[in-house]
Amino acid sequence: MAKSALFVWGGWSGHEPKLGVDLFAPFLESQGYEVEISDTLDAFLDVEKLKHLDLIVPVWTMGKISKEQLDPVVQAVDSGVGIAGWHGCMCDSFRESTEWQFMTGGQWVAHPGNIMDYTVQITDPTDPVMAGIKDFSMHSEQYYLHVDPGVQVLATTTFSGEHAAWTKGVVMPVAWKKMWGAGRVFYNALGHVRADFDVPEARTMMERGLLWASR
Repeated sequence: MAKSALFVWGGWSGHEPKLGVDLFAPFLESQGYEVEISDTLDAFLDVEKLKHLDLIVPVWTMGKISKEQLDPVVQAVDSGVGIAGWHGCMCDSFRESTEWQFMTGGQWVAHPGNIMDYTVQITDPTDPVMAGIKDFSMHSEQYYLHVDPGVQVLATTTFSGEHAAWTKGVVMPVAWKKMWGAGRVFYNALGHVRADFDVPEARTMMERGLLWASR
């Protein structure tokens, strides 16, 4: 039986959510998944349908999610459905929803300097998601997040303090894993726009993370 994944995209258009879906949905299809794509949060309303999925991929920045839309996702992941996402499309999705933040493991709060050059450091090269990936450079937003201290950090970045002096030397998680009940959660802070995934390491991390999180 084929595995199944649901992409739900929308919110702020600056993160190019549909272009991200157009990149990663075909990847999952190439791995044998049946993929459904929706542009409404009402795709989350049917808890029994969600519980039969293997993976949920939210691609939604800001906006609001109702309790009726949120609760089925939380329950489905708790039951063993995976959830994985990138950048603000998962960890800046619903700023008023602390339960969403509790589940995903973090919340964006700043990107000092906006688009800039920085290095991603691999902190767990033995993890299958990171295997063979070396430290690499990005030209994008360097995310400053509030992060769950219980996550398993896979990669980090170090702030120079150039654009916010008090952040000098701060080591910030870029990618992590965690559990939510029986469900696996994967997050990758890279991916401000579709072109960020033209960096091979960023794309590989995301592809492997999707597969890891899946039930």
